[in-house]
Amino acid sequence: MLSQFTVKNYKSIRDEITFDMQAAAISEHNDKIMKDENGELFLPVAAIYGPNGGGKSNVLEAIHTLTSKVLRPLCAACDKSDCAYKAKKIPVEPFAFTEENRNMPTEFEIYFRTQAAEYRYILHIKRETVLYESLDRVKMETGRRSALFVRERGKIDLKGTFAKFKISEDLSETLPLLSYLGITYKKNEIVSDVLNWFEESIDFLNYGNPYQEIRTAIAKSDKIKELVLKMIREMDLDIEDFRVEEKDEDTIEVYTKHIVNGESTELTLSEESSGTKKLFGLLPYIVSSLICGTTLVIDELDAKIHPLLLKHIIEMYTDMKVNKKKGQLIFTSHDLSTMNNEVYRRDEIWFVAKGRDQNTKLYSLVEFKDNNGMSIRKDAKYDKQYLEGKYGADPYLQRIIDWGKVNA
Repeated sequence: MLSQFTVKNYKSIRDEITFDMQAAAISEHNDKIMKDENGELFLPVAAIYGPNGGGKSNVLEAIHTLTSKVLRPLCAACDKSDCAYKAKKIPVEPFAFTEENRNMPTEFEIYFRTQAAEYRYILHIKRETVLYESLDRVKMETGRRSALFVRERGKIDLKGTFAKFKISEDLSETLPLLSYLGITYKKNEIVSDVLNWFEESIDFLNYGNPYQEIRTAIAKSDKIKELVLKMIREMDLDIEDFRVEEKDEDTIEVYTKHIVNGESTELTLSEESSGTKKLFGLLPYIVSSLICGTTLVIDELDAKIHPLLLKHIIEMYTDMKVNKKKGQLIFTSHDLSTMNNEVYRRDEIWFVAKGRDQNTKLYSLVEFKDNNGMSIRKDAKYDKQYLEGKYGADPYLQRIIDWGKVNA
């Protein structure tokens, strides 16, 4: 479970921003949030809204970049099919509009939970060089907090149960210590617990390759395929069944089965509509997230899917009878049909806006104050007020082109 994420000096994000999946102390939809073993409350969904170019995607990319920085060294030599995407190098890009920021490190901080503990991992990087890194944990059973390691400008201080580890004297300054521990001490219980969260408990959906996404998600479980097929049938897409055929080690073909006037016909996925292709790339991840209790991060979830389907997906996560394993869905969106108090709590709606210096600002609806310093009421018309620009993240174009003058 993702608890909280903070980033500073990354792409359009100049100043520190914090994205929080801990539930605020508000009264709406208290039956639609997740209660952890120690009684703390967390959000199952979070939607980020804002104008094009405002930095919505960069918030999600920052989480992905941190995850990639940790996993890439572990996946680089891995021959598993789902490791190729994780092993892809993602550059750590600082805020580009000031020389000061270009010469400063990018700072990441993430809190996440496993069944055993909550961890805080901090990583500061400048031009791929690790300047600072630390890992702490709080045991879920006892609440005891302990530091595990601190690394600062080449000096490493191993603490607690990590104090017995031996670290290579020629450890690369570009290799995170957490990654090194995952390679060298992968059988250690704590190291395994931390790295398993990065590897198995958070997913990033890439619509660029739906075939690979289908292979990766469906390969994990026959139950996932069964539930995907059930959802497709419920959507009345005239698809009665589908099968995935391995062509060779690197390629697959997906065949969909249609029954029209009693006659059965198979089509390849490439012959289906773009919306159907996206569903086949999306639904296995949704089902897997709900079955396994993972955090799923998706950019532009609403693109190419019907608003009613989007609402249905959100409601599966907020229905604790369906979402028994405490899965989380984090996504960016432009869809306003779901931006209302029937679907969301105020702390589940987030906005990005650009400052005067092209820097991205991030804030939730629950913490937003109007010009009079008043909070937004839980019975407000969120979509209407957003379109009116009352939340700061103005969705409209700042200037409308005068096409009469252009074409004169």
